[in-house]
Amino acid sequence: MWYAFRPYVPVAKRRAQAAREVEKRRKKGQAVSPVVLEGRTIAHTFWGKAWCDNLESYSDFENRLPRGRSYVRNGSVVDVQIQPGKVTALVSGSELYEVSIAIAPLPEKQWRALKSRCAGQIGSVVELLQGQLSKGVIGLVTSHDGGLFPRPGEIKMSCSCPDWAGMCKHVAAVLYGVGARLDQQPELFFRLRKVDHLELIEEAVSGAGKKTATRKKTLAEADIAGVFGIELAQPEADDASHAPAKPKRRQSGAPAAKPAPKHRQSGAPAAKLADAPRRSPKASKRGKGKPKA
Repeated sequence: MWYAFRPYVPVAKRRAQAAREVEKRRKKGQAVSPVVLEGRTIAHTFWGKAWCDNLESYSDFENRLPRGRSYVRNGSVVDVQIQPGKVTALVSGSELYEVSIAIAPLPEKQWRALKSRCAGQIGSVVELLQGQLSKGVIGLVTSHDGGLFPRPGEIKMSCSCPDWAGMCKHVAAVLYGVGARLDQQPELFFRLRKVDHLELIEEAVSGAGKKTATRKKTLAEADIAGVFGIELAQPEADDASHAPAKPKRRQSGAPAAKPAPKHRQSGAPAAKLADAPRRSPKASKRGKGKPKA
């Protein structure tokens, strides 16, 4: 059986056709977002280049991607719309073709694991979207096993062109167009994978906060003694701290000693006795031998 292929259309004619289609749709009030490149480089930022690198890393796509690069570079991608789990596009070839690409959402278990492993390693939303990430985080998000980027089995594509190949040049051009679009709007990547990039930041900040709190507690309990030159008492158990003080009981052994009784003085009071003159013993003996006058 013979198949009739459409005649080749020069690049200049495809560009003119694409421009006319864009203008016609805009006049009807339809949102049109063509892919326009500056020079031959498709993507310049981290997320755009990482998307393209992921596509080129799989042998499933290597035979079709070169034609797609040519199409996106010469301005044949008329429109690209990125939605949750889906990309729709218009590509100018021999005529205008409709392309639809379905991307499986990121599995919830995989997303939770990725958030946990990135905890405390991403400073802000700006750093995330600009791709200002550490090598460790870059390795996590770009990994074929457990990363953010889709594998070939998670990508389903279709095109209205007569090419029956799994990935025609129009589909390949749209996939590269997605990479170029992520240069301008990197948040669309997370929308495509049906995850909220803010959750990745919240998990990172939460992890950093726990580590900071631990460090502060360590300083308060271990280093404060060295800073202020004091010795901290160890906290007692809650039951002991709240229990009322019990009165001391008298021991049941030997009875308490009683105070010595006061003796009565039979003579004069103490003050008068102190004032009375004292007689020497010799004077007393001499006085006994003399007769009374």
